[in-house]
Amino acid sequence: MHFLLFDDPAIRPHLLPLTFTRPVAALRCGILTIAEKWQYRLGTATLGYLTQPYLQARFPAGNVAGPALVVNGAVCPDDLLARQVLALAPGQGLYFGDTLVAAHLADASQVAELVQDGLREQRAVAEEVVIIARPWQLFLQNGAEIRRDFALLTAGRTSQPVGDAHTIVYGKNNIFIEEGVKIRAAILNAEDGPIYLGKNSQVHEGAIIRGPLALCEGSHVNAGAKLRGDNTIGPFSKVGGEVGNSILLGYSNKGHDGYLGNSVIGEWCNLGADTNTSNLKNNYAPVKVWSHAARRFVDTGQTFCGLLMGDHSKCGINTMFNTGTVVGVGANIFGAGFPRQFIPSFSWGGASGFETFKLNKFAEVAERVMSRRGLAYDAVEQGVIAEVFRQTEGDRVWEKTLEKS
Repeated sequence: MHFLLFDDPAIRPHLLPLTFTRPVAALRCGILTIAEKWQYRLGTATLGYLTQPYLQARFPAGNVAGPALVVNGAVCPDDLLARQVLALAPGQGLYFGDTLVAAHLADASQVAELVQDGLREQRAVAEEVVIIARPWQLFLQNGAEIRRDFALLTAGRTSQPVGDAHTIVYGKNNIFIEEGVKIRAAILNAEDGPIYLGKNSQVHEGAIIRGPLALCEGSHVNAGAKLRGDNTIGPFSKVGGEVGNSILLGYSNKGHDGYLGNSVIGEWCNLGADTNTSNLKNNYAPVKVWSHAARRFVDTGQTFCGLLMGDHSKCGINTMFNTGTVVGVGANIFGAGFPRQFIPSFSWGGASGFETFKLNKFAEVAERVMSRRGLAYDAVEQGVIAEVFRQTEGDRVWEKTLEKS
């Protein structure tokens, strides 16, 4: 049996810019990506992705011949849902309302038609499921997903000891430390939620951490950092300053002082020293953010919403982001003042205006940044970036038109 995670066409466009560079199931919420959550619960060594053609080289489908269980990549599973999926008979589909959650198919290529038209034999989920359909739902669900992933990953296992006499611990039984973790003179408070410290991660002197928190493999909490809860620091990232209810998907840095709240930051991003995000409007009104799908600002219905930043974007020191700012892929932001609340992909500039960050110049930066983590800006990554550049040309035309108005 093959297990395949598909991008729901009714959901993926609403998760841009984060899904310009990955399938929906590769988004991280909690400790794990959605794909990893399914992998653990379905008990399979491999999962394939049914995603956009330009992403398939990086996220392959694998062998799709023969019977397959196809699962909606936007759905976060629990044990009960996984059992329901595994119990599906050939030709059966599992639904939450009108949303196809999973199906047992003779031919996985049928999934696109099934999402639109539905299966003849439909079964309803036993309970409400968590669907990540908008970017801000990632941080809204993050605390609950950290708790659920923590229980999944630590069941029947023994944590490594704190091993530092100068570290203060509250809620010791709610803390799990993987091998290779180093902690020095920090405060770990897991009374309100679990703290998970991934393999070879480090918590430096004077850091104050409140759970729920996921510090993934190889990541650092810098000296004096204040992590206020419901935070995920993805693999091989560095974080400092004050952070609340935010996710760094991985390979990104917010290493210095400054506030990041109710935000999602993609991979290969860097926030310069003293970067600050507003996550609350002065009038406490619901926050509106730019939607790539709707081509306009849409109401999130949320009082708190900070920064949503696509992969490979950077900002210089003292950058100030307004409430509900959306930054695309590969942008480079600098200068005084607040930049606009929508910064298109491959924009270069700031409050005084933008120009296009040309692909050859972008490539020079990407090569340097990725080499620092021992990874190459290879042909596969270049192909993804070139396609995103092409798809977002209209956004940059819109930007120039706005500058002239």
